[in-house]
Amino acid sequence: MGHPADLFWSLPPEEVLRQLGSTRRGLTSVEAAERLKQYGPNSLKRGPRFTTFSLLLGQFKSPIILILLAATVLALFLGDPVDGVIILVIILVSGLLGFWQEKSATDAVAGLLAIVQIKATVWRDAVNQDIPVEDIVPGDVVLLNAGNMPPADCLIIESKDLFADEATLTGETYPVEKEAGLTPAGTVPGGRTNVLYMGTH
Repeated sequence: MGHPADLFWSLPPEEVLRQLGSTRRGLTSVEAAERLKQYGPNSLKRGPRFTTFSLLLGQFKSPIILILLAATVLALFLGDPVDGVIILVIILVSGLLGFWQEKSATDAVAGLLAIVQIKATVWRDAVNQDIPVEDIVPGDVVLLNAGNMPPADCLIIESKDLFADEATLTGETYPVEKEAGLTPAGTVPGGRTNVLYMGTH
């Protein structure tokens, strides 16, 4: 997080809100906009996107293609250019078809990701607002209901019958009960019963 409330699970909610300059009613739109500029969007960094050239080159890295390339060289070396050219044409056609399919799939996924926008409910200007997950900032008060996914690591201020599936973090197959309260500063992530983590549900 990079701000004073780094050990937020071991502090009372009011203290965490005070350190973050927030209240139980959340932030104002102006404060949120300033924090968004300061901290940046609430999103995980994506790896570098494949370039067209890297996708094309990737089609010729499989072991079968390499064996066929070796067979082409061997055919040419043994003085059989017809077989060498036939194998080379098969390699090129196969590689170009694979490239076309992979490029189409990559472009389709990128298009879907551009359309889909996940939203979360937060207190802004003392009212509930649905905002894009990327616009959540430190100090926002998030409201979650059954089936929601925490849009960021969150300290629980209030809860009722709250269970979280943390299998992605701890491997625990059963949901864990979560509630407002304090846990010691040295508690491992799986033992922090007053915290919800991004990526769980």
